[in-house]
Amino acid sequence: MVAPTITAPTLADIEAIARAELARLPEPFRHHVRDVVVRVEDFCDAEIEREMGLDSPFDLLGLYQGVSLGQKSVVDVPQDIDRIFLYRRPILDYWCEGTDTLDHVVRHVLIHEIGHHLGFSDDDMERIEQSAE
Repeated sequence: MVAPTITAPTLADIEAIARAELARLPEPFRHHVRDVVVRVEDFCDAEIEREMGLDSPFDLLGLYQGVSLGQKSVVDVPQDIDRIFLYRRPILDYWCEGTDTLDHVVRHVLIHEIGHHLGFSDDDMERIEQSAE
């Protein structure tokens, strides 16, 4: 008997999940992220890995790059666009090691990065998650 061939979700598959999850967000949140670019890559680049002091590129599932809403000013000229990166390979590893669906993992990482865009720190978001449990 030949074992079935299973392929890992592609960058496009993860992006489609992220787009669907963005569309499910309540309107106030969708409004605040309408200009944020969501990109899916296999891993963060070596510079990010170095800057963050990661032991492995598998340690980072997502990243927000930009100026959080609380830090923006109407008089400042934007220097760059706000971006949320989702890293496919670490997300897939995390998904394979757990019991959550892939959609749930992508949504969780996406919402975490949106939290950074809104100005929340990792500690803030951990407190919010704990209070919701």
